[in-house]
Amino acid sequence: AAYGGETVVLENAHIRLEVHKRVTGWGWGELFLPGPSGKPERLYAVIEHLAEAWVEGQPYPMRLEAKEYTLAESPEGKQLTFAVKMQEVEPPDSAYNGISPLTGTITLSLAADDALIRYTMELEPQFQIRLRRIRGLWLRMGADSFGAAKDDAIFPGIEWLLGKEWSSGTDWFEHPQALRMAPHPHKVAFPLMAVSYGGFGIGLAWDNSSQAMSDAVRLRCPQPVFAVPNFIDRRDQSLLGIMWPSARWGMSENALAAEPAIKVRKGLKLELKAEISAVKGKSLDVVCDWVRRHGMPEPGKPRYEWYDALNRIARAYNSNLWIEGQGWGFRGTGSPVVPEFVSWYAEHGSEVATAEGLRAKIAWVKAQKLEPQPKRDPLSQPHSLILAKPEQAREIAEALLALQTPEGDFPFDPQGRHHTNLIDWAAFWRPLGQPGDSCLDLVTAPAMALLIAADKFKEPQYLAAARKALDLGMKWDRPEGGDWWETPLYSPNLLAAGNAAIAYCLGFRATGDERYRARAIHFIRSLLPFTHLWQPPDIEMMYNTKPCLNSTCWYLSDWVSKHVEWEVLRVFHQSKMMDIDWATIDPGIDWVTYQRGVTTAVQRWMVDHKDPAWLFSAEFSQDLISGGAWDTLFADTFDPVHNCYGGGPIMPELIGENVRIVLENMQR
Repeated sequence: AAYGGETVVLENAHIRLEVHKRVTGWGWGELFLPGPSGKPERLYAVIEHLAEAWVEGQPYPMRLEAKEYTLAESPEGKQLTFAVKMQEVEPPDSAYNGISPLTGTITLSLAADDALIRYTMELEPQFQIRLRRIRGLWLRMGADSFGAAKDDAIFPGIEWLLGKEWSSGTDWFEHPQALRMAPHPHKVAFPLMAVSYGGFGIGLAWDNSSQAMSDAVRLRCPQPVFAVPNFIDRRDQSLLGIMWPSARWGMSENALAAEPAIKVRKGLKLELKAEISAVKGKSLDVVCDWVRRHGMPEPGKPRYEWYDALNRIARAYNSNLWIEGQGWGFRGTGSPVVPEFVSWYAEHGSEVATAEGLRAKIAWVKAQKLEPQPKRDPLSQPHSLILAKPEQAREIAEALLALQTPEGDFPFDPQGRHHTNLIDWAAFWRPLGQPGDSCLDLVTAPAMALLIAADKFKEPQYLAAARKALDLGMKWDRPEGGDWWETPLYSPNLLAAGNAAIAYCLGFRATGDERYRARAIHFIRSLLPFTHLWQPPDIEMMYNTKPCLNSTCWYLSDWVSKHVEWEVLRVFHQSKMMDIDWATIDPGIDWVTYQRGVTTAVQRWMVDHKDPAWLFSAEFSQDLISGGAWDTLFADTFDPVHNCYGGGPIMPELIGENVRIVLENMQR
């Protein structure tokens, strides 16, 4: 009923966008992709409008529409440009004497041989207005075709959904933490949203680039809106959109309009840049496509030069992180476990006095023959246990054989080997998992330990048990369960991704089974949706990582709102211990830069009592930090909205091990 009788088409061999005219003007769009092999093409999404604005003084939001368009063609592709103004109404709007409060241009362009549509919005107020919102690219995935159905969806740093799961659901959170339809932009790992269905993933990305703090920077930090399914409009579809302003300024988090309206002066440029991509596969394929097109970002200069970082950490283990009579630690509690980094520096370190001091401490520890008390049942994390105590490899492998079910599983045992106080606490509300449940990490972590033992002892039964576990794990695409001790068992998890990647890589190495190699690549790439590959100009957060997309014990720490770095560092350290080079296994992603990035990032987290800027951003008591007592420890958490480090401090050996990897990669 609203069709104005005209259509213009942008198409190539991969994608077709039909832009239609309404009776009031251009336009809205319909996005078509090839159907399954041999079948006709399918309508995948509807572009709601060129843009829409809600200006105070008008009765409701108005579309920005155009009377005409211009079409430019070149060998690079086609470009549609629309000169837009606020939708005209009958009788003529009297609020602004019939003058459009906003005018400008909307551009849609399609590359000659790529499934990529670019969108540019450039608007300017004609006089000072009070603005509640501008909606830019507003994509209704599945509208008028397959509806809210999906294979999966990824909103990096915020959501990873499967099947019929809802975004902003209470599967892994309780309210109000569960609501994430319009999160603060600093919580978003990088500017992309993706939904997949029927063999294709659709991505909506936007431009967050900026160089200096100004009004323009705020405008280039748009607000993403993600509702899968579209519970905002109560429609049978999924919604991916970008709008302005954002929760960074001018609008509350999870709101869809500024309250009160924002005063916008004449001449201010209102810009949004975005792109729609179509990729064969699922949402993770859309993520990887975005990373390849934009490149792994340069991490920048580390806080400490790499050799200086090694020496700082070694000096700390030789001084403030040594507890006389106990071992290494802080706050008066030490452990007799010799960190691998300490052993390495004692033999290879460049500072002679520091290396000598560490050798003396190692000798003292070994002479005491002290056994540290484990915090959890050792078999709850058998992969870490067997790496720390290779002399117990056969004992560990035999214990795992006794635990394994005939199906190859190592089920969740919350009152046994998986017991923690947090699991008990959560169970008063609802359990994190039920006895007998399983998930990816619960099968791949034991498989990793069994594969290490199989390689060491050449025992066929260890390899057979590992294969049974890996085959069982093939049914999971989303990494789940890595933080089982405090978070919901089936929720998306970075550590589970890393553990699974290592286990399947070892499985491929032991058997040559190409399925395992493909799974290893899939799960190492699953680190990407948890990793910040952008940052605003005023807060450093590039290569910070989210540990999981859930909340501890349903109500406690919200990990969508906080970063944690130790888990990704462990993944690369344990990969190195097993001689796994991800750059060789998966050359499609720049893992060398990625690993250097997370190692550069974690230096920002390190305590340095001589750094006033860091002290200003830390939650830690000055009494504990003063004098250097905690120097080189690193914070457990970072709040990207408030630019604040906190949580329990962590010993820095993982930083040292990752610095060693960086230096080795630089010497190739």
